Amino acid sequence: MTNVSQYYKVSRRLKFAYAGNPRIYRLDSLTYLTDHAPKGGKPVRFGHPKIKIRLGGICVAVGIFCRISLPDAARAGEIDTLVFGSLDAGAATFMTAGAKVGLPSLDRDGAVVLASLGGGRQGERGPEGSVQRYTVLGAINFGYQWFFDWGVVAAFAGPEMTTQMLTDPNGPTLLPSRFGLRLHGEIWARPSEDTLLQGSVVAGTALDSVWARAALGYRLWDTYFGPEASLYTDASGFLKLNVGLHATDFTVGRISFRISAGIQSETGRRSVAPYTALSVWSPL
Repeated sequence: MTNVSQYYKVSRRLKFAYAGNPRIYRLDSLTYLTDHAPKGGKPVRFGHPKIKIRLGGICVAVGIFCRISLPDAARAGEIDTLVFGSLDAGAATFMTAGAKVGLPSLDRDGAVVLASLGGGRQGERGPEGSVQRYTVLGAINFGYQWFFDWGVVAAFAGPEMTTQMLTDPNGPTLLPSRFGLRLHGEIWARPSEDTLLQGSVVAGTALDSVWARAALGYRLWDTYFGPEASLYTDASGFLKLNVGLHATDFTVGRISFRISAGIQSETGRRSVAPYTALSVWSPL
């Protein structure tokens, strides 16, 4: 999981980015297929039944929203779109690309659609040696953003889907696709004219995961510099913690950037490792 938060490029006052047989068991942080439960292994529960039942209703509501709202906004010429991408490189690596669409605009109060697709790899240690877990994760979220004199608050909800594959000395194993509900909230605040405080939380039921990030920045040369910290965890037992420094909202032409670097600690590793992260965003 990586930073999938949307980026705000707004007014000058707020110029910042914002299962059958074989069964599936989990042992330590490893999820794998086998005909017999390993010692200490527990069957993995895929998603929440109530969420699965309600997911169809969510998709129907999303379809109605798109059919009614998007064509009307397009005819009025009021669709405001921002594309973004990010790369987190470290002991675990994840890439994300997506778009944020404002209805009618991204620079004032209103409805927002956020779509993203990402993939990554993380190393794990299983009973038979080293294992690589590859993940593809996609989501489309609908929400609302509120602008205040001091910053922006946004909240989103929508369906998500993920597919994973494990590779070990015995070969690759494709795990069943999982569907769930994603909740996404964030805040971009300006405590003073030259400071930026940002916080994001993303929770999803497809992997029973939570990702959170907090950052503080001080503006120099129209760019915010400061510390950041992020955390990711999911039902497999995997936990990743990043602590580092960031430089946010420096631009080259129409493209804005955020660069981060620091140290990363994750499940199964005795020592910390360096990480770097790059985020880019641009209006269409």
